[in-house]
Amino acid sequence: MNLDDEDESSNIIDRRGEDHGGGFGGGLPFGIGGGGMGLGTIVVVVVLGLIFGVNPLQLLGGGGGIGGADVGQPQVARPAAALDGEHDRFIARVLGTTERTWGRLFPEQVGQPYPAPKLTLFDGQVQSGCGLADSGMGPFYCPVDRQVYLDASFFNDLSQRFGAPGDFAAAYVIAHEVGHHIQTVLGISDQVQQARRGASDAKGNALSVRQELQADCLAGVWAHHNQDLLEAGDIAEGLRAAQAIGDDRLQQQAGGRVSPESFTHGTSAQRMRWLQRGLTSGQMDSCDTFAARSL
Repeated sequence: MNLDDEDESSNIIDRRGEDHGGGFGGGLPFGIGGGGMGLGTIVVVVVLGLIFGVNPLQLLGGGGGIGGADVGQPQVARPAAALDGEHDRFIARVLGTTERTWGRLFPEQVGQPYPAPKLTLFDGQVQSGCGLADSGMGPFYCPVDRQVYLDASFFNDLSQRFGAPGDFAAAYVIAHEVGHHIQTVLGISDQVQQARRGASDAKGNALSVRQELQADCLAGVWAHHNQDLLEAGDIAEGLRAAQAIGDDRLQQQAGGRVSPESFTHGTSAQRMRWLQRGLTSGQMDSCDTFAARSL
């Protein structure tokens, strides 16, 4: 991506180096009820949580799950980050492109102004409005405080562990999390959470898949409106990243059985398909995964 002329967002908060006390140590900071979840399952769930936007605390049934009104800590106002180095500036510029893009599309396609989220940089762990989170969980969005949380070391994992290098792959991560912010602003996330409360595990997971695929599609819509910034190979980078973090592929890499009923984000093919759909259409209404008969 060519971001040299792009404005940097001022909605970046730097919380790197903060001491949050305690920490995760050598184990997981929650109890697993029922005795039916082994270490292998825990590893799979944590890996699934790493693929954009779901806190594994929620998937494992512990505290700190996204969307719970009783898990948040009061969030104090923090000054904008003093950006340090090209890596920080890349993140700020990508976030700036999402603000510019959705700031124009929301009035056109939604009929209301776009309230931009904050993006908090952290390292190791961070106390969010949705609870304490570890960098091993990957980037996530917290609807309680409407912030994206990012430990930039994830981009190394994306490149080296998942085989999806490139600046557009990294930008896709940010755009996906902003997609979750859009879902929160539009009330979609709240509707999904309400529907999941009375649903079976399988149905709840199916709703989560549709929510995640919609965020992928919204990332594609963002990319459609920023094609003038893309360089040769960028689209392939984004599709490769979507493929790399499909539930089926991650379960295979974890050495376990591929279990479709446990999918929470969608298969590699589905994630690529919905990212491509948004990229092709540029329209938010093309991203209605909840009405789609086939994903």
